[in-house]
Amino acid sequence: MSILRYLSAPLAPLYGMVVRARNQSFDAHPERAARVPVPVVSVGNLSAGGTGKTPLTLFLAEGLEAAGWTNAVLSRGYGGRRDIDPMSVRPDSDPRKTGDEPLLMARRLGPSRVVVGRKRHAAALRAMAQRPDLRCLLLDDGFQHRALHRDLDLLVLDGVRRWGNGRMLPLGDLREPMDSARRAHALVVTRAARVPDRAEIEAWWAHYGSGGPIFWVDFTLGDLRRWDTTGAPSSLPLPDLGPAFAWCGLGHPEAFYADLLIAGQPWIGSHSFPDHHGPSPADLRRLQALARREGAEWLVCTEKDAVKLNADHSRVLDMPLFVAEQRVSGGESLLAWVRAQLG
Repeated sequence: MSILRYLSAPLAPLYGMVVRARNQSFDAHPERAARVPVPVVSVGNLSAGGTGKTPLTLFLAEGLEAAGWTNAVLSRGYGGRRDIDPMSVRPDSDPRKTGDEPLLMARRLGPSRVVVGRKRHAAALRAMAQRPDLRCLLLDDGFQHRALHRDLDLLVLDGVRRWGNGRMLPLGDLREPMDSARRAHALVVTRAARVPDRAEIEAWWAHYGSGGPIFWVDFTLGDLRRWDTTGAPSSLPLPDLGPAFAWCGLGHPEAFYADLLIAGQPWIGSHSFPDHHGPSPADLRRLQALARREGAEWLVCTEKDAVKLNADHSRVLDMPLFVAEQRVSGGESLLAWVRAQLG
């Protein structure tokens, strides 16, 4: 247990009581949840940290749009400090205002597709005002945000880390009790290829969940693109560049390092920043020094990390930096099921 968790352990019972009381209030008074005139699909989880909500939300947003279900993504914009809230996210927005994940989604999806706001109902109204043809909304990291009614709740579970030690914050990683899983209409298990025992997860869902379907998906790293150029992406692996040094600021950094190896891209050193951390130019200098000490000749990071880099970082960068593009694999049945539920 970390020192911070040890010091905050006495608060665990209080946190649990607050979460349970809040859920009981929404269960008893569902009218408290504001409604909007289009269906809302929530993508969220029970645990803190990286389960893969962002790539999964992107996959659904792209797939639904291609099928005629015009949509926008609503996000809290974690870590963003902005004067205007809710705020529409453009591909050239400042990540310090929007947060890193919303900006990543806006760059992938394009303009008028992502809105950040502390109050997701207000964000929904803004999204519908700027794009009147919307047929549905995607609520990113929305399982605990019960103030906005949702028509579908997708619960995301990391197939490797699963439910951790089964305890709530701060003694564990759970944001709320495991029996809250019964609110979800379906369970989406990520990193499915690395699940040691699917039967264990199926039994957990049968005990705690709603009885809805289970979908098993994976994340793959398909291409690498040079961060400071506009050239075409390169396929993994890159054997001609020499040894790589991997770094990221994710809730579950080990997953990124493992995904590189699975994609055939070895690395000889790594460094992990805290989740959502935006490295300063000085941080980038130290990363390069560390990479050289390990014998690496180039750097690789995630798209989420790359959106926080700017011209100041470019001025101190003297090693090649490549960005790994992550995609969802095996999500076709999930997308088809969501479309069927939307009608």
